[in-house]
Amino acid sequence: MKTWKKVGATALAGSMVAFSAQAVDVAVTGSMKLAYTADTGAQDNGVDGSRWGMSKAVALSGSGEMDNGWTVSLSNSNLQGSNANLSIDMGDAGTIKFNQVTGSLGIGTIDDMMPTADEEVWNGMETAATGLVSAGTNGFEYSNSVSGATFIASYAPGGDAAQADGVNGGTGAGSDTSFVVKFSPMDGLNMGVGVATVGTANTGKDDDHDTIYATYAVGSFTIGAQRSNIDYGAAGSKDEESTAFGISFAVNDDLSVSYGQHNTDDSSTVDEEVSGVSIGYSMGGMTIKAHRNSGDGLGNTADTSSEHTEIALSWAF
Repeated sequence: MKTWKKVGATALAGSMVAFSAQAVDVAVTGSMKLAYTADTGAQDNGVDGSRWGMSKAVALSGSGEMDNGWTVSLSNSNLQGSNANLSIDMGDAGTIKFNQVTGSLGIGTIDDMMPTADEEVWNGMETAATGLVSAGTNGFEYSNSVSGATFIASYAPGGDAAQADGVNGGTGAGSDTSFVVKFSPMDGLNMGVGVATVGTANTGKDDDHDTIYATYAVGSFTIGAQRSNIDYGAAGSKDEESTAFGISFAVNDDLSVSYGQHNTDDSSTVDEEVSGVSIGYSMGGMTIKAHRNSGDGLGNTADTSSEHTEIALSWAF
């Protein structure tokens, strides 16, 4: 990582507001990932081609302290397009963040908290019926920690569409709001609960999301369980209930393995059942990870199964 420091500059400025910073630290980081992926079943499109691919990202981040002691941070990454966020750390008053393009807000940050050595067990299944809660990716988030508990509130306005500077456009969908509480009642035990209202194109027919999870670490083992619900506002839509559990084992400081399941019920006669195993090994700045996920009843449809295997080598700098 390379870091530059500029002193006595106006660091962060926008068309409506500017922040005068006493000192600004700017960092450039990046990562590369080389992966081999094999899919069979429902998500295999039958195209005979290379299964090798590479993803890469370069991120620019900067932070500076304002005259009143607040810290303003900016970051921009080219991973999956151009992701940017701005956050203002107000000390005991909490932190306000604006996020655009990718990432999650509020309840979306705890959509799957199960321990894993690599990706989630539903990775690569390519099905909409996972029962995962969400509340937008483009919008505002407020967080604060009080007496050992962390409180998060998010708001994604106007259909969660990313807008350029000065553009006031909408997509016809409603806004998303969510609230999350995370806490640790005892050593090794972490718990959290979240609720959200997700806007739709139909007035008065918002979707309601909620989730609760717990993970417990003892020795080299970490176990977890989570339950989520999505109640759709549109008439005729099938509500979703999902349950998940996972267990991971740290063989040593560098090697870990895990197993997990994620099942979704939408009142159909067929439940979606997904499971997976993963392994991860780190060597300094290089990491080798692999996972194999499989699913039956995908989309709560009979005789719809698939398998997803990925082996990846990644570097961070």
